[in-house]
Amino acid sequence: MYDVAIIGAGVIGAGIARELTRFRLDVAVIDKGSDAAVGTSKANSGIVHGGYDAKPGTLKAKYNIAGNPMFDALAEELDFPFKRNGSLVLAFSEEEMPGLEELLKRGNENGVKGLSILNRQDLLLREPNLGPQVHAALDVPTGGIVCPYEMTIAHAENAAANGAKFLLNHFVESITRTADGFRINTSQGVIESRLLVNAAGVYADAINNMLSEDKLEIIPRRGEYFLMDRTESGLVSHTVFQLPGKMGKGVLVTPSVDGNILVGPTSEDIPDKENVDTTRDGLMLITEMALRDVVALPLGKTIASFAGLRAHCTRGDFVIGPVADVPGMINVAGIESPGLSSAPAIHQDVAAMVVDILKPQPNPGFNPVRRAAPRFRHMTDAERRAAIARDPNYGHMICRCESVTKAEVLAALRSPLGVRDLDAIKRRTRAGMGRCQAGFCSMRLPEIIAAETGIDITEVTKFGGESRLLFYANKATL
Repeated sequence: MYDVAIIGAGVIGAGIARELTRFRLDVAVIDKGSDAAVGTSKANSGIVHGGYDAKPGTLKAKYNIAGNPMFDALAEELDFPFKRNGSLVLAFSEEEMPGLEELLKRGNENGVKGLSILNRQDLLLREPNLGPQVHAALDVPTGGIVCPYEMTIAHAENAAANGAKFLLNHFVESITRTADGFRINTSQGVIESRLLVNAAGVYADAINNMLSEDKLEIIPRRGEYFLMDRTESGLVSHTVFQLPGKMGKGVLVTPSVDGNILVGPTSEDIPDKENVDTTRDGLMLITEMALRDVVALPLGKTIASFAGLRAHCTRGDFVIGPVADVPGMINVAGIESPGLSSAPAIHQDVAAMVVDILKPQPNPGFNPVRRAAPRFRHMTDAERRAAIARDPNYGHMICRCESVTKAEVLAALRSPLGVRDLDAIKRRTRAGMGRCQAGFCSMRLPEIIAAETGIDITEVTKFGGESRLLFYANKATL
């Protein structure tokens, strides 16, 4: 029996697991996916919000303000990319100025530091590519950008290195309360635990409703995006927002930590919790809206489009804390924007709730530091020569667009979570994320995966399950 079972290996579940490994606890993280960060945490804007938008007094405001300043030290400790590039919230006319001033007032009430309103002249000194309709903007210097899936993986790998067990490909079918805790029936067998943490994202209502009479409703809110080539990295340096509406913070144009330009998202409530399709109408809408932000949006440099789901709770706020009618269960539900920004503070608070119940001893062997595999594309020429001399696999290029070597692919396959599919490698190395969108490297990765893991090449998948790339070998050499 585990002390704690966490359902969900997204940024919330993985981070709570890491915090709990600071103590002498047996921790299991259960997820239906083949890797960490395969749900909401893999497909969102990657924005660390300043905290100006959340309604004062809400959990969203509380955790956003607490979580934002934690990113600098956390990114250093866990070696994931983060940049405090600042945010701008645009107004397009004098008529919109009251909305901007309301955000300034709300941000000051929430305790956000350094907020001010800039006129068009001052804005153009910072962002010369802003559109002709831009009238003014709220300047949010504490805003930042992060890679959400690399952040999640960093937490998961550090948690695993410190003893947490990640039970991937485990779909939760039912849960029952027992005298000792919880019996979790999954597609791969039964898991028992003393405590249960529900961090299941868009499925958090389903998990809660298996046990509690206080029912939750989580609505999947789909957001579509498109991504531009790194050749357009100078388009904007800040994250550029529009005034938020009732469905969210609106369409943004932002640099990513990897140098691409990200545009989106749409905001559409849908019934299907697995529907991450992009649509013609959605992509046309974000294009039209983004053209208000910047001039000459280089649509011909788009290299990918994608969609993600946000876990919108009908209660309108995060749902965090013990479940009153289910002793031993803690909900962490409805974690939509600013959930990523809030995550570090949520991790600590939920772990503290568990510790308060179980009273465990500290783990003297806990190591908070995790180092990512060295990236060939970030090395100087001298460093590359030294890396190849040390390991010839650094001289074997697998992904030309992103300069990913065989050494990096092998390091991903040897990571603590034991991943073995193409998308898991992509999230760790960026192989397949460049201009050709895996046209070159997807032909080479299956052979490496099969050779390293010992599985047959026809069993290699893109993202687990039945997503096989090859169905039979027509040459004996394979």
